[in-house]
Amino acid sequence: MTAQPTLTSDATGEQVDAAGTAPETKPRRWPWHVAVALVFIGLGLLVMANWLGHPNERVSGHLANDNTWFQWLLNHGAYSIRHWENPLFSTRQNYPAGVNMMANTSVLGVTLPLAPVTMLVGARVTYLVWMVLALAGTAFSAYWVLRKWVVRSRGAAFLGGAFAGFAPGVVHHANGQPNFASNFALPFLVVLVFRLGVTGKWLRDGIILGLLITYQVFVNEEMLVVTAGACVIGVLAYAALSPRAALHRVKPFVLASAVSVVVAGALVAYPVWFQFKGPQTFEALPLYHSWGEDLGTYFYFARDTVFGDPGVEKTMGHPEQNSWFGWPLTTVVVLGFLTLMWRSVVVRVALVVGVVFAVMAMGPKVRWMGEYTAIPGPWHWIPDDLPVLGLLTPSRLTFAVAGVFALMVALIFDAAAAVPDRRNLLVKAASVTAGLLVIAALVPLIPKPLPAVEDPRPPLFITSGAWRPYVGDGQSLMPLPVPNRWSGRETLGWAAWTQDFAIPEGYFLGPGKDGHGLSGAEWSTLTKLVDKTIKDNKVPTVSDKQKTDVRGDITRYRAGVLVLRDEPGNANVRTLLQELLGPGQKNLDVWIWPQS
Repeated sequence: MTAQPTLTSDATGEQVDAAGTAPETKPRRWPWHVAVALVFIGLGLLVMANWLGHPNERVSGHLANDNTWFQWLLNHGAYSIRHWENPLFSTRQNYPAGVNMMANTSVLGVTLPLAPVTMLVGARVTYLVWMVLALAGTAFSAYWVLRKWVVRSRGAAFLGGAFAGFAPGVVHHANGQPNFASNFALPFLVVLVFRLGVTGKWLRDGIILGLLITYQVFVNEEMLVVTAGACVIGVLAYAALSPRAALHRVKPFVLASAVSVVVAGALVAYPVWFQFKGPQTFEALPLYHSWGEDLGTYFYFARDTVFGDPGVEKTMGHPEQNSWFGWPLTTVVVLGFLTLMWRSVVVRVALVVGVVFAVMAMGPKVRWMGEYTAIPGPWHWIPDDLPVLGLLTPSRLTFAVAGVFALMVALIFDAAAAVPDRRNLLVKAASVTAGLLVIAALVPLIPKPLPAVEDPRPPLFITSGAWRPYVGDGQSLMPLPVPNRWSGRETLGWAAWTQDFAIPEGYFLGPGKDGHGLSGAEWSTLTKLVDKTIKDNKVPTVSDKQKTDVRGDITRYRAGVLVLRDEPGNANVRTLLQELLGPGQKNLDVWIWPQS
């Protein structure tokens, strides 16, 4: 630790030390920055270690469906560029109705820039590259922001950045949801909001903020809403706690904010309209609206950390692990609040934001240690179909709390490093102890390699292009089992490998009969029969009506060919298809039922 003064903000928002003087400008330490970046990349490689060396044969052991969905998204971005198609919509799934990509997590801000990589090495390898860079990039951007604008100690910025990029909740989503690990734009967005009106360059700052907002829309809208909400609460708290300083910045702040709204509004107007009013859209996601964060999880270690217990997640961790900071770090942060809040407005603002979002993340009913209580949560009074809020998952509001924890890790360590009188042995001992406690509290949260399982490559019939003679223009390829929420994950992987053919149904979010969001499409008769065959491990009795309905499904989906991998585990499904459609044809490593 380096003994340097803790930074606060004066009336204009400029950084000053405890004596009220601006810190001396020092040359950038590029070797240090490079070293930090390499450490973060190393941590990213650690998290994804089970994919290294064979990314084409691995899939997440916890969120395999989502893992494959995001691989499909990578190829969607590449396909859109290769064929000059509208990336906001796709008929590569749910053919012929299609999928509204803006109403889903399309991640176009990542998949389009990575399209050349996807076209070069394939979606599975690109997915590994994305995950490592997303984790490391988030950590480094947080480190950079903390080092440049918040703390003086490089060690403090490093620890805060490491937690921001590799917090238990972030690593949990890295199991198959890289959109919640791709938070590298958010630290810059947050610091820019809180510095609006500081430099006096309100036009420049407003344009930059508008561009950052626009980019985040195409990475993860849910995280943008969470971050925007945290910024609003933080700005209001700052205005209430430091009214004179806030009043001094009102005019440039408002002007810059207006510019950012105009810039972002102009750039995202059509995509957002398409999301809510375009084809295959929906109003709300009631299922996800019920997911709240268990208050007890703040004191436990997440499954994917070195001290984590996989057994705990079966009750407390359902359905996601978004907090799980562990009792040592939670204790240290609480003590940090109690110690620093009296001399730092930044800490007081952070406390308000953290408490508000911890409460809001509880969802419609308070849960404690895996059990629902009779206490209603704040979302109990929020309608499921409320615009925007009806699409949020309450538990994920905990990401704002994780951001507060990252800030506090940096501030506590920085305060310990900046004790003014280090010649006093007691003071020096207290300073060193405080710094070591922060480090010790972070050690149990070091991530473990995420679990991965074998994922076979698509059949040679798919990868070699042998399917092409069977699928004409305006037709789909119907893989069996048809991809949906409960089965067909492997066959979705065929489409994720190459989107040169369209598939019916699929794994996505689309409109249900009530207008609310539904995972996948309404199941066809064929999908129901195949799913029942797999679950019961026997061939069901098929009626003449079902045979007619299956023929209708094939016609409705404009299927040129039905494809089933030739392997012992598919014997019952093959028998079912023979009863429904007659004998199949063996072609390379699959059975096919051509329809034209």
